[in-house]
Amino acid sequence: MEPLATGNPALPVRRLSASNLRGLAHPLRMQLLDALRLDGPSNSTRLAERVGESTGTVSWHLRQLAHHGFIEEDPSRGSQRERWWRAPARTEIVDSGAVEGELASRSALSSVLEELLRWSFGRVSQYLREDWPKHWRAAGTVTEWTELRLTAEQLNDLTAELAAVVERRIPAPGTAPPPGSLPVVVQLQAFPRHPGQEKS
Repeated sequence: MEPLATGNPALPVRRLSASNLRGLAHPLRMQLLDALRLDGPSNSTRLAERVGESTGTVSWHLRQLAHHGFIEEDPSRGSQRERWWRAPARTEIVDSGAVEGELASRSALSSVLEELLRWSFGRVSQYLREDWPKHWRAAGTVTEWTELRLTAEQLNDLTAELAAVVERRIPAPGTAPPPGSLPVVVQLQAFPRHPGQEKS
């Protein structure tokens, strides 16, 4: 199972290790990475203003993200006084089977991934709290289907089909976004439940 994937399938793939995941599992780092992925290159001063933290704190976390390979310096924008950072154009995948072997226990893997998923679901909460024009509010969705009964193979096929639908909408690198478009986050969760398990 690959519980976390982000990026364009046409781009190079980077499989994340346990060490990479530990380096990302911090709320501020996830916020900074999200900003660089959605809004493009930036520097510590601008990012500090955006997230409400000191420039020194943001700079340290940016260096940690770079150390773990999530971001890189943008030499076309940087100067001797101020580093600019960017998120590389690639697809990142967590291979839970490989990472679990590195972490020595399923519970350790779960702890790291739960932190990442808390951040992902926090995006949904933020969207629900924000004031959006009616046409944007109507376009978004938070949906759940509970009537499915599938085998493991059918579930694997379903997630692949849903991913393919989303991936067809990802623009080719260098393509200008259409007028009036905004960054959009699509989150997909598809998982089995034990019979009789109560919803939390």
